[in-house]
Amino acid sequence: MKVLCVHGLSRTPFSLLGLAQYLERHGWTTEQFGYFAATESFEQIVVRLRQKIQAIAKTEKYSIVAHSLGGVLTRAALTCPNTPDPEHVVMLGTPNQPPRLAAWAWQLPPFRWWTGQCGFNLTDPAFYEALPNLDAPYTVIAGVGGPRGSLSPFGEEFNDGIVALGETRLSSADSVIQLPVLHTFMMNHLPLQQTVRDILRPHSPASW
Repeated sequence: MKVLCVHGLSRTPFSLLGLAQYLERHGWTTEQFGYFAATESFEQIVVRLRQKIQAIAKTEKYSIVAHSLGGVLTRAALTCPNTPDPEHVVMLGTPNQPPRLAAWAWQLPPFRWWTGQCGFNLTDPAFYEALPNLDAPYTVIAGVGGPRGSLSPFGEEFNDGIVALGETRLSSADSVIQLPVLHTFMMNHLPLQQTVRDILRPHSPASW
């Protein structure tokens, strides 16, 4: 089975290279999907991601590991009836609800230029209302290593420094795996990599 890795906003495929190499050492093949939000619209990225998924699905089973915005892009890309569902989707720190920090960041011109429509979508409740849930099996992993307290924008809510725990849930019924990591580099932590491995293990070559 192939694992398609989809990076987050303002990152590159290199950010998931360590996790991909870890998964390859445990028997999977991996492939990276890259995008640049400053030069592509959300819809353009989704179309390319859907084409990538459809091409992989023609030849083999697949799962997706997506960091942050990558999970939002994945949800949008899988809506097409001609796109076969993955075996599993693992979302790492994905803001599946409007993240409170996005509205603040959108006031900053550099953020608006760098993130484009993708950044604006994160601030828009209407976008999230129209974003479909996943039909495929999925697991949400959230970081809870961020600051809490009176000086934190999250108050006492657990967070990864960028996304609050509650913002990672697709629904209130989700059981989220919580790890003491921060948003930007969570994928580089060995306990998280081991967790992803264990989630995907039923779909590993050894189990076929």
